[in-house]
Amino acid sequence: MLKKGKKESVSYGIVGLGRFGYALTLELARSGADLLVIDRDEEKIKEIREFTENALVVHSLDKKTLLETGIQNCDVAVVCIGEQMEFSILTTLNLVSMGIPRVVAKASGAEHGEILSRLGAEVVFPERDMAVRLAKRLEASTVLDFIQLGEQINISKVRIPDCFVGKSVLEVDLRSKFGVNIIAVENHQKATDHVSPEYVFRKDDILIVAGKEDGIIQLSESEQS
Repeated sequence: MLKKGKKESVSYGIVGLGRFGYALTLELARSGADLLVIDRDEEKIKEIREFTENALVVHSLDKKTLLETGIQNCDVAVVCIGEQMEFSILTTLNLVSMGIPRVVAKASGAEHGEILSRLGAEVVFPERDMAVRLAKRLEASTVLDFIQLGEQINISKVRIPDCFVGKSVLEVDLRSKFGVNIIAVENHQKATDHVSPEYVFRKDDILIVAGKEDGIIQLSESEQS
């Protein structure tokens, strides 16, 4: 049973180990989050225990059983059983009624999402949100080329985000914000590999940067204003 001690970090309760729930649990576990995971599938629970000890097999999601798991002590509860609408709605209702500060629920469609929202949950649409994000990335086409030199080092050509135009290298501070270093700047097929901190980014600049993949992706998705 999960119990809160001193408020040092956010604790999460994950209900359901489908693809979404499993992936979410792995990411939170890798970040060192305080987790409680519940599912009716013993094999899935056995697998996830390699990443978090607080994984419980439950055969019912009624309020009494949920209370016995200790999920009411979590700061955030996430309902990851969107495909089974009835179970999703009842579980969400139970968790909200327990007074958990933040309840997030996966929805499989607009109608499902509206019901969850009315119950007081924060609604997510994983498939839709992923599709929208992909469409924006394809539309923006800010990452022009990508070379992976190893697990930690990647070199990419990235179109300068509009919000950086008119600002200096020092002001934007890519190393601090994204963990990437500028190797060179290209503009209208002319490139310079001597980029001083005072260099002011121009429209149509293309940055050749080195860093981790996550940082390069974050840079490419910077707000275009």
